[in-house]
Amino acid sequence: MKLTFIALLSLISSSLFAQEINKRNIDNYLSYVEDNTGGIGSVSIFKNGKEVYNRSFGQGKLKSVTYNRDTKYQIASVTKMVTAILIMKLIEDGKLTLTTKLADFYPEISNSKKITIKNLLGHTSGLGNFAIRDGAIWVIDKVTEQQILDEIKKQGVSFEPNEKVAYSNSAYILLRTIIERKYQQPYNKVVEQEITKPLHLKNFASVESHPSNIFKSYKFSGNWTEIKDIEYTNVIGVGDIASTTKDLNTLITKLFQYRILKKETLELMQPIPGKEDWGRGLALFPYDENIFFGHSGDVLGSHARLIYNPKDNIAISYATNGERIPTNLFVENIVNILYNKAFSLPEIK
Repeated sequence: MKLTFIALLSLISSSLFAQEINKRNIDNYLSYVEDNTGGIGSVSIFKNGKEVYNRSFGQGKLKSVTYNRDTKYQIASVTKMVTAILIMKLIEDGKLTLTTKLADFYPEISNSKKITIKNLLGHTSGLGNFAIRDGAIWVIDKVTEQQILDEIKKQGVSFEPNEKVAYSNSAYILLRTIIERKYQQPYNKVVEQEITKPLHLKNFASVESHPSNIFKSYKFSGNWTEIKDIEYTNVIGVGDIASTTKDLNTLITKLFQYRILKKETLELMQPIPGKEDWGRGLALFPYDENIFFGHSGDVLGSHARLIYNPKDNIAISYATNGERIPTNLFVENIVNILYNKAFSLPEIK
């Protein structure tokens, strides 16, 4: 049964963000999810650079699981946004360009003389998804870097650079290795040096930094049951980072405050509304007239979304390790509450 939820501040135009968010309405929504065993996760909201809302929900239904405010979630492909930021820092420093060819690093890969850094960032390279082999996910258990590279070579390309857009995990594995070559450090150390320490993030780390206090992944079959997720050392730079939602919002807020990259560099990352859905490490998330930029992430049991609206200086981060409501719908409802719009509470089956 679908229930209609009407915002109390209906007289405020939906195109304008209220100065004070309606925390009660967000709480009511998350309580509905929690009470109906609709998910496990956390939501953080920043406004003008400050956290104005943070709530976790559903964890109390997990048996024999301890957690606290510093317990992290696997953020999956939101990691790609971090990788793209690090590539753009190299470009700012004159160590790469958007037109640098993949052949400078991997001449043995198909079309490497045509594929550019820009193609890799924007999913226009034609490269595929190394994580899927013979129609199945094969990175659940530990594999070697050479095995991954061999699979990328074997898959080759499915189209010419710039011919179309097709999401590519393989492209971001290669970007991560390029970062490591240029910095002459492993990815986790570069993340610490360029992201974690400068932004004073306390709960944000790549897998090789051995973060602890991380939620496991769960599925619901009458109750929440732990499931085996992918092996995160197989997806470094692609989907391996663990974080709290607060640290995620700090990251994207500082990014749009030009505390990580220059304004002109960040603009290169952003997709052009009306022309692109994907930029160079940032995707477009339109909710009616309200335009957000950011990234989503999905692995077998964990899901995340991190988005920012530059017009209203709003950041929203959502992470779940037990999903029954699709991420798109869950976050859309949060946005509707923030902008005082009517919406229907989701059916939970």
